[in-house]
Amino acid sequence: MEMGRKLVLVVLMVAVLFEGSRAAVKLCDMDDDGLSACKPSVTQPDPADPTPACCQALSGADLKCLCSYKNSMVLPALGIDPDLAMALPAKCSLTPPTDC
Repeated sequence: MEMGRKLVLVVLMVAVLFEGSRAAVKLCDMDDDGLSACKPSVTQPDPADPTPACCQALSGADLKCLCSYKNSMVLPALGIDPDLAMALPAKCSLTPPTDC
């Protein structure tokens, strides 16, 4: 039950972010600017290469925390391709957690 509440909270927070609100959102140590900078790189059908701003934000993120969303329904619900999201650290020359 607790996990369900956390999932709903995360979905609501991220939904606020992508609706254009300037509310301060932080997910796994990435703020709304960092999440927005990376969105074009994890969205189909034509993902962009990650920008320096995206890689900078990702370098300060808790990658293990982000990895916990890879099999979640949260990412697809937000239009984020989980496979592209999991490939992003390597594209930014970052080492993902070994258990991701």
